Amino acid sequence: MYDLLVVGAGPYGLSIASHAVSAGLNVRVHGRPMASWRDHMPRGMFLKSEPWASNLSDPGGRLSLAAYCAGRGTEARHGHPIPVETFAEYGLWFARNAVPEIDEHLVTRVAPVPGGYEALTADGRPLRARTVALAVGVMPFVEIPPALRGLGPSLVSHSSHHSDLDRFRGDDVTVIGGGQAALETAALLAEQGTRVRVLARADGLSWNDVPPPWQRPWWQSARSPHSGLGCGWRNWFYSERPGLYRRLPEATRARVAGTALGPAGAWWVRDRVEPAVEVLLGHEVTAARAVAGGVRLDVRDLTSGSARALETGHVIAATGFTARRERLSLLCDELRTGLAVVADGSPAVGRDFESSYPGLFLAGLVTASGFGPAMRFVHGATYTAGSLVRGVRRHLRATAHHGTVPAPPRERTAATAAR
Repeated sequence: MYDLLVVGAGPYGLSIASHAVSAGLNVRVHGRPMASWRDHMPRGMFLKSEPWASNLSDPGGRLSLAAYCAGRGTEARHGHPIPVETFAEYGLWFARNAVPEIDEHLVTRVAPVPGGYEALTADGRPLRARTVALAVGVMPFVEIPPALRGLGPSLVSHSSHHSDLDRFRGDDVTVIGGGQAALETAALLAEQGTRVRVLARADGLSWNDVPPPWQRPWWQSARSPHSGLGCGWRNWFYSERPGLYRRLPEATRARVAGTALGPAGAWWVRDRVEPAVEVLLGHEVTAARAVAGGVRLDVRDLTSGSARALETGHVIAATGFTARRERLSLLCDELRTGLAVVADGSPAVGRDFESSYPGLFLAGLVTASGFGPAMRFVHGATYTAGSLVRGVRRHLRATAHHGTVPAPPRERTAATAAR
């Protein structure tokens, strides 16, 4: 029986595995390394975060993005966005150097058994571990607006469903959303000759500012410090103090997780969107149906209430991800339905990212309501990896002489889980 099974091999899963290996744990890792960046982002995209805020985490801090780039004769520079292909290659390099072995067969089911958990892989193999860390990324939590859900993938897709946009050359595409995924997808489509428009509920697009220089007068840094989530003291708190964020009232944490760092385009994509992409602001899709040649959208003006129809060849919903407990479909019914949740429906986690089921740990987006907006970004992997592995070690010590993992009662609350 393994000490720890890590489910997922993205930045969070690889970082957790690196810390666990360094701690001497018997670790098993399952997942396709850097799958989101290799399989779910079109070529030509860039990281929105700064290079220095995009590191995977190893205990010694040696395997940074800057170290990877330096070894290849390039430089990860502040204010210069990194191509997603480079970031994916960095993640694979990190995996080769920090994680002894990764099994790319996906885990399809996790269930409690005496002494820990049993997982079933896609090729039918069972394996057991005393603890499990779910680092499944964002793909289980894809959000598509209700009005579009009745149409098939030939007509409607999510922005994360594309590693290549070539199929839309010469077509007409409507992108729903006003954040970075929507705007960068629209820019790439326009640049390849697709007729594209962006439809957003907001009455205006938001754009991130060009970051100030890394070296600047002390008083400017004191007024608005750099952080992994952008400049300013509020962003610094979210970015650098997840443990303190967790001490905020639950309702406050859930509200901030849902509203902080709202939809905005990166500074470097603005000049690619404004002259080339039609933008329809203050509108929402109320209904959609298939028609000859594509999709007919019924669209409502949120200011006047007036309605109009719009026909397009395909709709790409760049409408984000919603991390709710019920979307963790790889957990057996007993685990999934028994997890305590917080106000927004995401699973509750304690100080070491342990869920309400002892020995089941969570990482990444699904923990944003517990530890803050940093968990929506690669930057949060550093705090998560160290804290989570400490929690795993604590659990292993506490259960060293016990043969079962107790199931929590159904009435277990988020407050109880957070202790």
